[in-house]
Amino acid sequence: MSLFYVKNKLGRVISIDSKEFLYFSGTDYLGMSAHPDFQKLIVEGFSELGTNHGLSRINNVRMSTFEEFENQFAIGAGAEKALVWSSGYLAGQATLSYLLESTDYIFVSPDTHPAILPEELKPKIKQTFADWQREVEETCEQLKPQKILILSNSVNPLKPAVYDFSWIGHLPRKHEYKVLLDDSHAFGVTGTSIYGNYSKWKYLPVDLFVTGSLGKGLGMPAGISLGLTFPLIDIANQRVFRGASPPPPAYLYAFLKSQLIYEVQKSKLLENIQYFQVIAANLGTLDFNPNFPIFLFKDNKWVKKLEEAKIIVSSFPYPAPTDPWINRIVVAAYHTKGDLSLLGKTLQQIKDTKPITI
Repeated sequence: MSLFYVKNKLGRVISIDSKEFLYFSGTDYLGMSAHPDFQKLIVEGFSELGTNHGLSRINNVRMSTFEEFENQFAIGAGAEKALVWSSGYLAGQATLSYLLESTDYIFVSPDTHPAILPEELKPKIKQTFADWQREVEETCEQLKPQKILILSNSVNPLKPAVYDFSWIGHLPRKHEYKVLLDDSHAFGVTGTSIYGNYSKWKYLPVDLFVTGSLGKGLGMPAGISLGLTFPLIDIANQRVFRGASPPPPAYLYAFLKSQLIYEVQKSKLLENIQYFQVIAANLGTLDFNPNFPIFLFKDNKWVKKLEEAKIIVSSFPYPAPTDPWINRIVVAAYHTKGDLSLLGKTLQQIKDTKPITI
């Protein structure tokens, strides 16, 4: 595995030392960071609203773009209210801090992101999600009435996995439940729209909160909190929200004017996922989840062989530097059918090549 430093924007093709490589890595699932029309709207937003907004949201001078964005995101997600933050990590930590004030017992899924993880708790990273689910179910049966907080990612981009939370609706009703999900890798990818999974799980008999980064599929340096009106108003009255500067409004301006662009890009992404899933199924060596743009392979040698074929994929040890390497192919909306076919043929050639024995 080589280490690459790039000096240009990332897209379907990247340039390294004057050589071009097909790029199948990163988290720009919808290809928004390199989308020319989206870039033009961001520049237009900078011209209209400035390069930054250094004021607190509670200042007596307020920019309406933030409220317009929050209203649109809440409607799109099917939530009562949304709060926009400068990062997904801040959104997660602020929402978590608020929920911890009224919590007796916490369940943490194996891959819970640090953005929604209390400092004193560590997830059991070697535990499967199914085993964790059984642990939650069995423990809830045994516990006396509690105020319970359940923490989890909605998807796992490293497995890959898209989680089902319908079982939470069957937990014992003697408890009060709050659920906080990190949707960072779901926005723009899973669900019926670009707004993630809030609408999918809001009918569970719990107080549901969804937070996450908008800097992946949606291509914006910002974070979001989604939930019921009164809890989010309480969070907005906390010092962490009142004292923090919001994200640059130009990106929110561009988002509001890019709904059709997002729809087109998501349609392209789904087409590419479905196209490459057929290739992956025929190869028989890639792990993947339907309608998710991540494809895993285990042989570390394939990474170098792909590099030799001018193809770069995602490869790094996780979670610790001493842990096994995770090798992933990330399909994005900007890839062409030709890119995906070439990748498939290259993988087939690598797979069919027998090692030379002496």
